[in-house]
Amino acid sequence: MTPPADPAPEPRCGAGGSTDPDLSAALRAATDGALEALGPGGPPDLAVAFVGAAYGAAIRPAFEGLGELLPARTLIGTTAEGVLAGDVEHEGGPAVAVWAARLPGGQVTPLALEHAQTPDGGTFVGWPAELDDAWPAHAAVILLADPFSFPVEAFIERLAEDRPGVPILGGMASGAMVPAGNTLVCNAATYDSGAVGVVVGGGVRVRPVVSQGCRPIGSPLVITRADANVILELGGRPALERLREIYGGLTPADRGLVRSSLHVGRVASEYQAEFRAGDFLVRNVVGADPESGAIAVGDLVRAGQTVQFHVRDAASAHDDLRHLLLSVRSAGIRPAGGLVFTCNGRGSHLFPEPHHDARCLQEALGPLPAAGFFAQGEIGPIGRRNCLHGFTASVALFEQA
Repeated sequence: MTPPADPAPEPRCGAGGSTDPDLSAALRAATDGALEALGPGGPPDLAVAFVGAAYGAAIRPAFEGLGELLPARTLIGTTAEGVLAGDVEHEGGPAVAVWAARLPGGQVTPLALEHAQTPDGGTFVGWPAELDDAWPAHAAVILLADPFSFPVEAFIERLAEDRPGVPILGGMASGAMVPAGNTLVCNAATYDSGAVGVVVGGGVRVRPVVSQGCRPIGSPLVITRADANVILELGGRPALERLREIYGGLTPADRGLVRSSLHVGRVASEYQAEFRAGDFLVRNVVGADPESGAIAVGDLVRAGQTVQFHVRDAASAHDDLRHLLLSVRSAGIRPAGGLVFTCNGRGSHLFPEPHHDARCLQEALGPLPAAGFFAQGEIGPIGRRNCLHGFTASVALFEQA
């Protein structure tokens, strides 16, 4: 009888953080923490570094020398308004988070992309030649992008055409308020524009968890008349009239949320018999016209789409993220580690207690080596459609395929 084959080695991850005011010392401490948690076994296959913008001019030279300190086969990183490591979030000030992963059987291909204009329109340059042909099984993209120079929604559309079904997870660099103020790193090179990232696949799977932090009110309605980003009619009646009808049946607390944090969720896939909270791509309501009854939203809409009004508050955001993470645990999935891309409008701006998203992740799936940053826009799939979000926590969980 042939003995059973040894099981394939599983992915292993480590994370470390530091708030040392000296950036070199902080990177060394965070890297040591990540590598110690990773354990012996050779250099990491992938390392990701997040550096707080408070370090200022020291960031670019530190990133340029990071490969010597952290000799991973692939290294990416970005500046950030705030970072998280383990169960701690640093929303400002000097702070560094480093995440490292050893991914047996995985394929990791680094990306350093720029958007360029050609006579035929915009294009994305910098694709590595090894991605010209078939991508690895279970492929996913981890992307860190500069918000001033990289049109991430156009990139999402392009990838949907070229590689349908491949999830994209990541965030927009949040360290600067002006163009060329962010620093991105990919291996030994640094950039102040474009995007860096990796394509991960093969023997490793990246599982997305995307929490938009909203809950629905009322019932789903079909758009019967629309113009660009303006919903004119829902179910054959003025959109604002439908909203007033829903408002009349709400509790006083929810009425307050409608006045302060109203959103519209658009169904990501119409091919379902019923819709739940996670089936909607949520966008802000940006205005309403009492005379015409029209409602303007932060996205293009069209007749025939199904939408539902949503509200957001700390309790809804907590319940949504916790539910999604516990669903992963209840399915028997034990990820090796995670990267977290959470909105810079969450944290203490939304929740009454600090470290919310980091601690929610650990309570549901921990102890989990995790690191990430507070982004100026988060990327993650709703259903099978990749989207750029706001006020969202987008988590990339690494597991054996």
